[in-house]
Amino acid sequence: MIRCLITLLTIFCALLTGCGPQEPIRIGFIGGLSDRNSDNGQSGLNGVTLAIENFNRAGGANGRLVELIARDDAQNAETAAKSANELVGAGVEAIIGPFTSGMAEVIIPITGKAGIFEISPTITSMAFYGKDDNLFRINRTTRDNAVDYAAVMARRGLVNIAIAYDIRNRNFSESWLKEFREALATHRGIIAAAIPYESAADSDFDSIVRDLLKSRPDSLFFISGAIDVARLAKAARSQAPKLPIGASEWASTEQLIDLGGEFVEGLLIVQNYDRDDRSQRFTEFSEAYLKRFQRAPGYSSVSAHDAATVLLTALKQRQKNETIKAAALRSGPYQGLQQEIVFDQNGDTQRKVYFTQIRSGRYVKIE
Repeated sequence: MIRCLITLLTIFCALLTGCGPQEPIRIGFIGGLSDRNSDNGQSGLNGVTLAIENFNRAGGANGRLVELIARDDAQNAETAAKSANELVGAGVEAIIGPFTSGMAEVIIPITGKAGIFEISPTITSMAFYGKDDNLFRINRTTRDNAVDYAAVMARRGLVNIAIAYDIRNRNFSESWLKEFREALATHRGIIAAAIPYESAADSDFDSIVRDLLKSRPDSLFFISGAIDVARLAKAARSQAPKLPIGASEWASTEQLIDLGGEFVEGLLIVQNYDRDDRSQRFTEFSEAYLKRFQRAPGYSSVSAHDAATVLLTALKQRQKNETIKAAALRSGPYQGLQQEIVFDQNGDTQRKVYFTQIRSGRYVKIE
């Protein structure tokens, strides 16, 4: 009788997929965690980590906890390919990242071939828009941002603009430049000069700005990461202190103000979240982030947390034999930290943005 009871209990436990801990769900993270522009990748990893920790504390996906495997792309094609292949080899079910369009160009073909669902918090290049693939994007496109920038700058009388752009993230910067050129033309504006350069520790930013000024522009604009924008702004203030300056959304991190100091005062830049939001949801997130990482969240932290929210919800609601992509499409809309996230059939979405100007060492909303 006792043996029969033990046998029945053993069978019952097996039917419940085991009496012990269940195998974790492995998801990957890939972003720039070293070298230049690592502020975006590290902040993104922090946002994802916070979301997963909260998810696991709440019981995970029907009892299965999530294990995060993080890899660095170092903003380098060879490193990015190696890291992407490592995540494929680790058997991750989904990946959060990458954070730049230039690295996405390398990573997406590898993960896509493996059939892995991927959700990027920040990539915007038109090269990844409108495609029925395994990639979802949390951010809007370079076209959306360039159109808005052109309108805002034209209202300020800035229609003869000289631009420096970093070809290290060529997929993004050239897409942004193309869309901005077309958008500016609708306001009878022109790009007076477009100077490409490859970001490096020894880049000659004084020379770049000198070449931009030869076109006699009414403003300077930088399609670059935070480190380079800070250095370009310093060169600009030295050579043309009264000329308005602006930068694409790529640079809109805390590091820009920390590094740029007085040189980035007055710089125009867009944010994909409201830094002044006092809602309960965002306040709780900001306080938890500060407590966990001893720093305030940035735009990649917010976008990455939203991306993790989408993925974790899809994992929890996924039905038997359903792909994560199908679950993600079915499970929306999603409540992000500040706005509702709605995907179309291609995994693209819109996102509200806020134009800011750096004043007295902080980002201040202007419209």
